[in-house]
Amino acid sequence: MVRALHSPRERVQVPGDGLHVRLNEVEERICALLDECCKTVPEARDVECRIAGGWVRDKLLGMDSDDIDIALSKMMGYPFTLHFQRFLASKGVAVTSVHKVEKNAEKSKHLEPGSLTVFGQKIEFVNLRSEEYAEDSRIPTIEFGTPLEDALRRDATINSLFYNVHKRAVEDQTEKGIPDLKAGIIRTPLPARDTFLDDPLRVLRCIRFSSKFGFELDSDVRAAAADPEIQQAIMAKVSRERVGIEVEKMLNGRDPPTAIELIHDLSLYHTVFAVPPTVALSQPPGDSQTAVIATILVQNILSSSSDTSPLSSIHRTLLEHALNDKEVKARLYMGAAVTPFSGGTYVAKKKKHFAAEAAIWEGLRLGTQGHYLDGVPLLFEAASVLENPQLSRLGVHPSGSERVALGLLLRQKCIHNPTTGTSWQASVLFSLIQELVRCYDVQKNELDASKASPIIELYNTLVTRIEALDLPSTLAAKPLLDGNTVTRLLGQPKGGPWLQGVLHRVLEWQLDHPAASSEECETWLAAEHAAGRIELTSGSKRRGEGPARDGKRQRTD
Repeated sequence: MVRALHSPRERVQVPGDGLHVRLNEVEERICALLDECCKTVPEARDVECRIAGGWVRDKLLGMDSDDIDIALSKMMGYPFTLHFQRFLASKGVAVTSVHKVEKNAEKSKHLEPGSLTVFGQKIEFVNLRSEEYAEDSRIPTIEFGTPLEDALRRDATINSLFYNVHKRAVEDQTEKGIPDLKAGIIRTPLPARDTFLDDPLRVLRCIRFSSKFGFELDSDVRAAAADPEIQQAIMAKVSRERVGIEVEKMLNGRDPPTAIELIHDLSLYHTVFAVPPTVALSQPPGDSQTAVIATILVQNILSSSSDTSPLSSIHRTLLEHALNDKEVKARLYMGAAVTPFSGGTYVAKKKKHFAAEAAIWEGLRLGTQGHYLDGVPLLFEAASVLENPQLSRLGVHPSGSERVALGLLLRQKCIHNPTTGTSWQASVLFSLIQELVRCYDVQKNELDASKASPIIELYNTLVTRIEALDLPSTLAAKPLLDGNTVTRLLGQPKGGPWLQGVLHRVLEWQLDHPAASSEECETWLAAEHAAGRIELTSGSKRRGEGPARDGKRQRTD
């Protein structure tokens, strides 16, 4: 286990005064109305409402929750939703967003959920149920169930608790939920192997809840999760989209390094981040331990307060950017999680792509929302450009101008491109993290400060120089000359392949003359043209281009 940099997991503690559900004003009104409404149902006067799952767990831990799911006895969700809506109307209570969740007739003939919003709170209704699974599917056949049957089908005992709105009391049908909540244990209501074979996605959910609350995985859960048969079931029965949803929640959660560490420890990494054999990677993914180290580095860098740690000296510009943008932080964690794919490529539609893109799309089916698919691979491309960022290498340009060299560096699309969520600060920070991964001494289980400190100093020097030259302000600056103006000045009837190269020359001049006006730029361009130093036959290729990208999802199936 890799943990020296990672602070010991702090368990979410039970409040000092014990386990109690304390309702806020809105929840109190909702429970009172539900209790009264149940007495008015003509066809089932003994129908009961229980708040289920995560809301009960979070309330007992003293946490707020807006995820109210009502489990109904003897009535399906949507019919009760309509009845509750009519009941609320009779009380003069406004209701919005009444919704019916369409049922799957083959699998779920006794499941018809409904939802509505009242007092600004969304409430979902579904009947108590039992489930039966086929060997080849994680989608169950559903029947009406008892409270105990419904609790036993849950992924973890801490998620199997009910709050009876009529008795205003917590019900622990499995008799394990409350003890496990107190002890900080993730355990399945039924034997873990059976639970995971029925629905292998529960493996990932257990890992997520362990990292979210700092709870320990029960030994039975650990053994089952590491079972090759269970891991094969994940591959066979769980869609890549569902895997991606769980991984995204882990990395946006309370303790991403713990989630990735558990995935590594349970030998699940290549099951979770699975790339199909039809995708021919240039090299196999590396050791999944690098993903653990990288996520630990991200967490420690963004929370480091120790004056003795080399990480505490990282330039504040890099840290503040990530801390102030949740999406940037999420992409840093995602990039760290797919670090084993660093250095690899593959070809799709005759274009070369970074292997990290295959991990994100083929493995997790995460798209451009949040800029995972179009943003994270660019972090790896940027790292390949920025590695060993000595100014004697990055600050060199034929004109002799360091400002031009570094200005063009920042304008590379892999380093700064708002359309893909890419920022130069995040690109530089991620490149640094990738280099620091190689400074981790696995034998000593610590970051080798003698190796890490000089690398951090190199990156700090780069950032300091970029800011001293006022280059960040140039990224949003408009070009002094546009294509139409250049075409007119050069006496061309229209643009062509040559125009890109000339505009690049204009950009170089603009970077080298930050105080110049557009008129001065026009004078310079006319003089260059008259001297025969403007190429009008072809475009110029910019340096630093990596594998081709088109910003779209790439399928390889």
